[in-house]
Amino acid sequence: MSDEVAVRAEGVSKVFGSPGNELRALDDVTVDIRRNEFFTLLGPSGCGKTTLLRLIAGFETPSAGAIMLDGKDITVDPPFKRPINTVFQSYALFPHLTVGQNVGFGLEMMGRSNSEIDDTVEKMLALVQMEAMRNRLPTQLSGGQQQRVALARALAPQPSVLLLDEPLSALDLKLRKQMQIELKRMQMETGITFIFVTHDQEEALTMSDRIGVMSAGNILQIGSPREIYNSPQNRFVASFIGESNFLEGTASGTGAKRRVALADGHSFEALVADESVSDGKVTVAVRPEFVQVVAADTADALPATVTNIVYFGTDMHCYMSLNSGTEVVARVSADADRGGALETGAKVGITFAPDGPRIVGD
Repeated sequence: MSDEVAVRAEGVSKVFGSPGNELRALDDVTVDIRRNEFFTLLGPSGCGKTTLLRLIAGFETPSAGAIMLDGKDITVDPPFKRPINTVFQSYALFPHLTVGQNVGFGLEMMGRSNSEIDDTVEKMLALVQMEAMRNRLPTQLSGGQQQRVALARALAPQPSVLLLDEPLSALDLKLRKQMQIELKRMQMETGITFIFVTHDQEEALTMSDRIGVMSAGNILQIGSPREIYNSPQNRFVASFIGESNFLEGTASGTGAKRRVALADGHSFEALVADESVSDGKVTVAVRPEFVQVVAADTADALPATVTNIVYFGTDMHCYMSLNSGTEVVARVSADADRGGALETGAKVGITFAPDGPRIVGD
């Protein structure tokens, strides 16, 4: 991955509908996507991620702002003048063409020689591990195989950028997990910038170099999967990526850590992303794996009552209720409770792993 910018959306807004009945799909979005990186736009349905992808592809024109490719303004360029290809959820293969003909179709339209087309088709089918299927028709392929052919066809012209609009959503769970690994491998082998759209947090965390989390037409946070998961900047990101417990309290102190007091008087330390944040009412996010279940009489522990235990084999989810009624869940190793001390109704204490609790914005 390079630090050079491949695609830049600068102050981009997109409004659909007529005056008085407008829908603002994107609201002044600015993002830089680096050359040779796997960048994912992640968010719920209706957040604007596919609209942004379509603006980059040229299928839509922004209401305001600009789309730049390698420093050149391509805002009004039609799709066929952009070195950008798109893989859709529906695959859109030509049913009357063989696998090889599908992969070579774009090169044929570009006027490439037969020998170049043959060589490229062979390389692309090897890349997606479909060499033996070259002469089959799409109807003779499984969904996963069709997805690989669609990827090979999109990669064959060697575009500067490949856009992927939820291409794995139609696959079953096992195949989807396999394709996540394959997609990342292809991106690394080709060195092409991938921009991937999904609502699936696992896909984003598994494949991405960086993730842009979107909500209501805005990008709320951009960072590596580790940064997004471990250091969410607001409640939406903390809740949308993985699981989080949320505790309401009053913060006091200065610096990177604050003391947070709950309504029942118990308190704990929490990290704050922005040291300029003033004291007062705050929301603290804590991942279940950073919640530690200890004996009820442990010093400085928050008192809690176990309300439910859900067993997952390698670990358990222990649901607990604080004195305030707030529910907290901890992810506990199954080996840690061989004695069976954790059971519904048990009185326990809760502590947090160092740097586990984080004060987040609204």
